[in-house]
Amino acid sequence: MISVSLFLFYLCSIYRSPLVNWGAYELGVDLTMGDLGKNPHPFKQIPSLTDDDDVVVFESGAILQYVYSKGVPDDDSASRRASITSWISWANASLDPICFLETPDGKVYDTGLKKENKRIDTLDSMLADKEYLVDGGFSLADVAVASYLLYVPQFFKGIDLSRWPNIVAYMKRCASRPAYGEAFGANVQGYLVDTLGTMGGGEKKKIFGMF
Repeated sequence: MISVSLFLFYLCSIYRSPLVNWGAYELGVDLTMGDLGKNPHPFKQIPSLTDDDDVVVFESGAILQYVYSKGVPDDDSASRRASITSWISWANASLDPICFLETPDGKVYDTGLKKENKRIDTLDSMLADKEYLVDGGFSLADVAVASYLLYVPQFFKGIDLSRWPNIVAYMKRCASRPAYGEAFGANVQGYLVDTLGTMGGGEKKKIFGMF
């Protein structure tokens, strides 16, 4: 593990904070759970994170990017780093409002994934010939995007995402990772893997030759 003085303030796995833990586990960055009574978030929301030198970071996407800066692999190129941070921002700014439809006062009442969506169609097409979002393999881009996607079948039981088969397979790949189970819990992981499997979230096998 990479030893740093990062304190994460959050409540439990029903909130979005575990995606930060997932990212930290993938990178080997050590997080210490902070005392909620000392939560430094200006609006007392969660998650938030502190570091040495009076650093305070809030909003899950910003925290994930900060964690990435602490554990970025040495072989990540400038272009890969740029892609990862762009996808993290996209997850918060564009994917979140699709996954979670909110009332004017911020209460979630439904998900936009019950209907066709051009952005999600595009994402599905992008994943047709690649396992993960950024060239070079799994990254915190996938942590950000897959976390939001995976919240949907957790919060909206019975939803069918099979119109996007490449996304379903992608979600299942991400949910099957050991670090996901460590962050969100074995029960959540098992439920998602099983549920996505019923939507057709199996790996496509390439068949060569003639029969």
